[in-house]
Formats: sequence, structure tokens, C-alpha cells
Amino acid sequence: MGGEPGGAEPSAVGTVGTLARASRAFLDHLSAERALADNTLLAYRRDLARYVDHLAALGVADLADVGSGQVAGFLRALRRGDDDHRPLGAASAGRALAAVRGLHRFAVREGWTATDPAAEVVPPAPPLRLPKAVPLESVERLLAAAGPADAPTSDDRAALLASRDRALVEVLYGTGARISEAVGLDVDDVGDAVDADDGVGLVRFRGKGGRERVVPLGSYARRALDAYLVRARPTLAASGRSGAAVFLNARGGRLTRQGGWAVLSAVAERAGVDGVSPHTLRHSFATHLLDGGADIRVVQELLGHSSVTTTQIYTLVTVDHLREVYASSHPRARR
Repeated sequence: MGGEPGGAEPSAVGTVGTLARASRAFLDHLSAERALADNTLLAYRRDLARYVDHLAALGVADLADVGSGQVAGFLRALRRGDDDHRPLGAASAGRALAAVRGLHRFAVREGWTATDPAAEVVPPAPPLRLPKAVPLESVERLLAAAGPADAPTSDDRAALLASRDRALVEVLYGTGARISEAVGLDVDDVGDAVDADDGVGLVRFRGKGGRERVVPLGSYARRALDAYLVRARPTLAASGRSGAAVFLNARGGRLTRQGGWAVLSAVAERAGVDGVSPHTLRHSFATHLLDGGADIRVVQELLGHSSVTTTQIYTLVTVDHLREVYASSHPRARR
């Protein structure tokens, strides 16, 4: 991949130098050989286009002219913002720097240049943000507001969609799935969930990087999912091109990620529960498991985290909960 590949992004001002060409080659490499998700590729394209344009404005278009000072200057520009870009937080700026560092490592590996000016530039440390979880009582209010757990008794469109909404919320909280994983489910992925005899089924998700994992599905979620699949989904599917999708929209097509967000937002509004998103239910799933005594390694597997370090942040949430309970309950906890 050391030659000049095709494509049109990113582009520098004036003559296209080796920096822009190497950036295009790197993006082609990510797309063809790393099989990154579309959203991830889009973020890489956006970040690298901004990097190339930033250096082009300084008169730098060739890899050989890039030094660590220019890379660090780009990071400062990200944090500062300008007339066309809002200032980025530590996490977003760190993500953009990761794209830049990946580009320069690729350029060295492929022989575009002999030096890596980004190697010593340290990303900003993001502030520690504890995942937000909602109490079990709030989850139960969400589920009740979503719709009945039993199959609809008529073909009324509102009843069919309520059955879908209940099944979706049950699956999100019952498995800790990302919204993209939930709406990406196909009927074959949930066969073991609805056919289980012991109350606990199995669901297969496709997570980040195409990794698959199998997650148990409890009896409450199983019941809601079974009711939706048996009664509501076939009727919704008759009105459009559903394919193998489990969760369908009102027109019979696969429910999108944005559509799933809209479903949960509407449910949360009806339930009177503020600040709820699909990721809130994922956080609640993990936190409630750990509060109930689950091993962190098991929670790691259920969430699909590649490293237990990512999962360990949830232990901080449970420690905070312990402190709150202790402070409010022990007679000598406070003066």
C-alpha cells in the first residue's frame, strides 16, 4: 500500500503532498484490511481531513516537514477551537490524536517516511466520568410505560408497536446490549432465547469490530420478546421489506439506531424518567449485576469489553453506592 491509492479525502490546499496521499492510503487500509465500522471510519476521515487542512494552512504538505511541534500544535488547536470548530473535550481530542498517530505509524511502516513525529505527543487525560445508572424502580417504570409484556390481542398498529417497544427495552436492560447491537439482531440470533425451557435464553450479538458474543436473556425479557415475535412482528413485516430483522419500524423495515433512540426517548417521557438513553440501560445492567454480586470478569464478557479495565469503572459506581448507604445508615457515619 506504499503507492498512491485512489479516493478524494482528505485534500490539502494547493498541490497534494505526501501527507494527504498517505492519509488516503491509511484510510483505504482501514477500510479494506481492518474492517472498521462505518461510523469509526467516518470519524477517522473527519479527523484526518482536519489534520491535513490544519497543516496545509501552515504551509506543511509533506510528511518530511511534519515535526512533533506541529502535531502538538494540532492537538492544542483541537482543544481551543476556532471560527469553524467548537473546542473539543479531552476524549474527543484524544480520539482525533489517535487517528493522527495511526496515520504516522502507518506512514513509517509503509515507507512513506522514516520518522514518526506523533509518537511522543501525549493525548490529554480525560476526566473520570462515572457511568450513569438508574435505580431498578426507574427501570420498572420504563418497562411499564413501554407497553404490556403479553402479546397484543388485535392488529391495531399502536398495540403492535407497543409490543415491539416493550421487547426492545426488555432486551436492552436484560442483556446490556448497545442500541446498534439490539437493532442489528436477526431472527436467527434469538432462536435460543424464545425456545429455552429453563427460563433463561441466549441471544447472539455482533459487537464492535464484528466480534460476536452470546448473552443470556432472562425470563421477563424472553416473555416480552416471544410475545412480540409471535404476534406483532409478523403483522408489521407484512407491510414492508423486513428481511431477517427482529425489531421493525412502522413501515415494516429494520428499526434504525436513531429509531431505537426515539423509541426509548418516548418511553422515558411517558414514564417520567429523565436522562435515559440506551447507554443508560447498558450502564444500569452492569451496575445492577455488580451490586448483586456478579464477578467483574463475567460482566466484562456480557458487555463485550475487550479489556476488564473498561469494565472496572463500574466498580467505582458500586463503591459510591456503598458509601451513600453507609453514610445514611450507620449511626456513627456522620456527626
